[in-house]
Amino acid sequence: MPADRSQRLIERFLEMMAAERGASVNTLTAYRRDLEAYAADIARRQRDIAVAGPEDIRRHLDGLEADGLARSSAARKLSAIRQFHRFLHGDGLAADNPATAIDSPRAARPLPRMISPEDVERLAQTARARVAAAKENRRAKAWRLVCLIELLAATGLRVSELVGLTVQAATAERDFILVRGKGGRERLVPVSAAARAAMDDYLACLKAGAKPASKWLFPSAGASGHLTRQHFALELKGLAREAGLDAGALSPHVLRHGFASQLLAAGADLRAVQQMLGHADIATTQIYTHVQDRRLREAVEAFHPLAKKS
Repeated sequence: MPADRSQRLIERFLEMMAAERGASVNTLTAYRRDLEAYAADIARRQRDIAVAGPEDIRRHLDGLEADGLARSSAARKLSAIRQFHRFLHGDGLAADNPATAIDSPRAARPLPRMISPEDVERLAQTARARVAAAKENRRAKAWRLVCLIELLAATGLRVSELVGLTVQAATAERDFILVRGKGGRERLVPVSAAARAAMDDYLACLKAGAKPASKWLFPSAGASGHLTRQHFALELKGLAREAGLDAGALSPHVLRHGFASQLLAAGADLRAVQQMLGHADIATTQIYTHVQDRRLREAVEAFHPLAKKS
């Protein structure tokens, strides 16, 4: 197809987008740029854009990927191509729409944020310093935060699982906690000696208080009867600021990520980590192996003499 005819078809599509869809100037500019690049690619292969097939679109997308284009950007360009071919087909300018057979490029799953063991220790030490400084009527709350930090760092529980622990589930076994996870699935999670000691101290402080006993490990006066996820997240951010850490980059889920990453770094079996985290699909757990791969690459680039640029 002559280049001028391809250009006329693109212009007709853009006119339709402006008149019927109310597309903005920026959107029209982006569509024009994406479609002109697509048309030029089709022309280089001596193909007619009006009869382009799925393979033509795939080759164009493969070329974009080979050039290092991000998947999110490729997905945006594919959206323009899809709408263009839908327009051609709908207006009788093409026999079919080849873009219906093309799946959008899947965006790469972002690697989870991590926290170092040293920063976890800083959080725990800061929480313990609060206990030492707390007045008698505030000591149970200070011990609660110590227990929350130690348990989360040592078990990798989801925050909803952590705040929803009952005293029975947390204390029935000395070395394990019975956790009810997603879908009501139960699992036993091992507990470290340090986390168990923090829990013992916290429970002893609760027992010494005047408040009535509760079935919840972290009781609260709220509707649920136990500490909420949101309240713990706020307490954690406050503790992070006090410890000199970036509060904006820290959440209960980051501590869960740190637990999983550190287990794998220490040589734990992926299936065992999957079971402890309560992942139904091992593919979810495998994201942490990518974190380890990235750290290994960074270590090689930073310290291996053959990796350093001259």
